[in-house]
This record gives sequence, structure tokens and C-alpha cells, in this order.
Amino acid sequence: MRALSSIIEQARRAPARIALSEGEDPRVLEAAVRATREGIAHIVLVGNQKAICELATKNGLDLNGISFHDPSDSPRQPPIADALFELRRHKGMTRDQAESLARTPLACANLLVKTGQADGTVSGAVHTTADVVRTAIQIIGVQPSFKLVSSFFLMMLCEPFHSLKGGLIFSDCGLVVDPNASELAHIAIAAADSARQLLMEEPRVAMLSFSTNGSARHAAVDKVAQAAAQVKAQRPGLAIDGDVQLDAAIVAEIANRKLPDSQVKGKANVLIFPNLEAGNIGYKLAERVGGAVAIGPLLQGLAKPANDLSRGCSADDVFHVIAVTVVQAHAARETATVG
Repeated sequence: MRALSSIIEQARRAPARIALSEGEDPRVLEAAVRATREGIAHIVLVGNQKAICELATKNGLDLNGISFHDPSDSPRQPPIADALFELRRHKGMTRDQAESLARTPLACANLLVKTGQADGTVSGAVHTTADVVRTAIQIIGVQPSFKLVSSFFLMMLCEPFHSLKGGLIFSDCGLVVDPNASELAHIAIAAADSARQLLMEEPRVAMLSFSTNGSARHAAVDKVAQAAAQVKAQRPGLAIDGDVQLDAAIVAEIANRKLPDSQVKGKANVLIFPNLEAGNIGYKLAERVGGAVAIGPLLQGLAKPANDLSRGCSADDVFHVIAVTVVQAHAARETATVG
């Protein structure tokens, strides 16, 4: 998987500090050890250090090189709780509530990112997507240039039977249920940025629909067309087609027939689905029927990276998301520097 190998190599060239809040899960612990051994990240395990070490011993894992933050006794914990109180007091949070919440590994890992003690965080092997996303939005916050946090999957098509090779971005397949035109435009712009960061190539965006260039008339088609127009106005140099059917988005011959003025020319590497229903079905079809490897759901639009995992993830999945988070962390720092 060339695109995935490139992401891992990018991470290895400049490892970032990644906080993991689920170190008592064997999959997460195995991935943390591998990430450390392969030099792609400086791992901070957030949680009960004694329990994590006992699990590592039981599974024959060497924790050398891994850092710990145990919220129950770390000397760094009081300032972290103070930071949460200052962040959420306007919402009615008391100091006692802040101290209690900051002791939970999920909130604590996000607070390490918020306070600059980690560059990104990965959760979701144990916690639900709702908990992961809500905590990240409340603590890390939304990137100033975005109004919306959305998700994407990095889809890898690398088997011999795949006629389309390489990496694709599918968005949004895990978070925003029914975006309006403006929200869909935000998702498309964020996904284009994700493609540039992770695929290391210029994004070519397809705003998917059951219509191509107005071939059908429906409010759902109008939404996609309006979103595409907003993206073009905000990013005039971005290659984008919308509304466009999937075949015209990824097959050059069909694009030539259906959309001769296409900017993407049937070579889309970013597929934007009109709603969560379509996106969730689409990525699972690609994965389960098409044999693609799905990495995610990954989050975009946050001020600093915090990524979700499927609760059915493998240790390899966790490792790959750690690598993606490292690359995102470097991109977030570059954005902050330019800003």
C-alpha cells in the first residue's frame, strides 16, 4: 500500500507526541509498542500505569521508550484540571467537576493536546464515536477557519484485482448526518486538505450525486450543486466536479462522455457523499465488497488532531491511525505558524 507506506515514512521522519487514552486495551498497547519501536511517534499512555504495565507483562510487550501520564497521581494533573475549568466554566462547570472529568483518561488525553503536552490523540477502541468527538470538540476545539468538524476515511485500493489503485478520501462517512449546502462545502474543503496532507498529491474532488451536471432535477441534487459552487468560490484553484455520479467521478472514459468539461476528468481522489447514509453505505461497500482497506473514521476541522477508532479495530488499525495523526499534527503546526 504505497500511500499508507508514505504516511508511515512521513511520520518516521518527524515523530510527534501522541496521547493514547485506552492503554488498558491490548490492541492499543500493542500498537503503542509498535509505533515506538518503528519510530513513528512518541507515545504517551494516559491511564492507570500499574494496570497498563501488568497488561504489557502479561502480553510480553516491552514499554521501553513509552511515557505515562497517570491522572490519579501525576504532578502535572492539577494544571490540566485548571485548564479544563477555565475552558468550561462559562458552561457552568465547577472546579470539582473539572477535576473529576480531567481524571478520566479520555478527557485527560485531549487536555494534554490542548495544553501543548501532546500533539495529537487517538481514542475509540473502547469509547464510542459520540464520546470521542464530543470530548475533542469541547476540549481541543474547532480550527478557526472551519465552522464544522467532520470525518473521513482513508480508503486504500492496492490489491491486484483493483482497477483503481492507491488512496482515496471518502467524506463524510461517520459524523455529519444530513449536511446542508454550506456544511457540505465545508466538508469538501476539509477533505481536500486531508487529501493534500495524506495522499501527498493535489486533491481532485467529486461531489457525488445520482445526477451528473444537472441530468436529474431534485432538491438533493440542488444541494450538491450549490455546495460545489461554494467550494469553487472559496477555492478557485481546486479541481472539483459537482453534481457528478460515481462512475463519471472515477472512470475517465465515462467522464469524457457524461461531463466533457470536467475538471477532475474521471480521476477523483476525494469523494464527497451527499449525506451520512450514502457515505456510510459507500465506504462499507468499498471495504466489504470491493476489498478496500478502510482507515478511520478520522476527524477533520479540529484545531489539533484527535482521531477516532472503530471499536472493532485491530492493532494494525490503531498503528495506522497513529501514523495519520502524526502527519496531521505536523500540518496543524504549519497552519498555526502561517496563521
